[in-house]
Amino acid sequence: MISEYREKERIKAVKIRDDFFKDPGDGAFLGKKRDFVLSRPTINLWAAIREDAIDYFKKNQIEWWKSKDEPTGHLLSSQIACLNHLFFIRHRQDIATEILKNILPSTKTACIIDDGFVEFEIIGQKNYLNEKSHKRGIISTSIDAMMLAEDTNNKRTLIFIEWKYTEFYEEKSLAKSKKGTNRVEIYKPLLDQKDCPIKVDDITSLFYDPYEQLMRQTLLAWSMCKAKEYNAQDWLHLHVIPKENTELRNRNTSPKLFGKNMSEVWKSVLVKL
Repeated sequence: MISEYREKERIKAVKIRDDFFKDPGDGAFLGKKRDFVLSRPTINLWAAIREDAIDYFKKNQIEWWKSKDEPTGHLLSSQIACLNHLFFIRHRQDIATEILKNILPSTKTACIIDDGFVEFEIIGQKNYLNEKSHKRGIISTSIDAMMLAEDTNNKRTLIFIEWKYTEFYEEKSLAKSKKGTNRVEIYKPLLDQKDCPIKVDDITSLFYDPYEQLMRQTLLAWSMCKAKEYNAQDWLHLHVIPKENTELRNRNTSPKLFGKNMSEVWKSVLVKL
């Protein structure tokens, strides 16, 4: 299946590549040269954050998407888009607070998380989901960005931000990995808990992207709050998607879940706490 939106954005990226990036393209991605991949990957990051972002990933031992040790030159990378939009506010409490007020009007102030007002590829202090790996940026469940809001009653809320760009998904079950791992067994203990924020008649219905990813991130946020990480009592899960990416926004990829679009389907499985 070919995404019309992704192809449109690829063509747009190639058209501006030479003038905007001063780069000829044909960088390698998955072992093949491509016109929408920069030959100098690091310039995919905004110059004002470039060195700090690279140092941040190195310091926190975070692997870059599909690139491991350096930023990807892929011009359609949602990870790069997220960093280019949000990294600069890591040390700007004033801007972080105004953003959070627009997301959560009760916000009084943005709080420091580890050493900034926004952190990236957060996986929690413990392996709450009992996954095989617990490493930022690879294999284990992580969130693209996280902020922390405090209201006038000193209640703290984790703000989970999952950033999408040209992603789209087919109706394909992820209940078993290519290696034969039963993913349902990994997450079932949490999904079966009485106070789990997700309720479905058939757990396997969740194992279709984007719902499988949303499910894992919800379980992570819930577990972090139960463990009182950052003294948070609640969480808010944001899914940032371009309006034009209707192939992601307006589709339901799970045959056992019901709703006209992705948002409607996902809301239907969440418990109103």
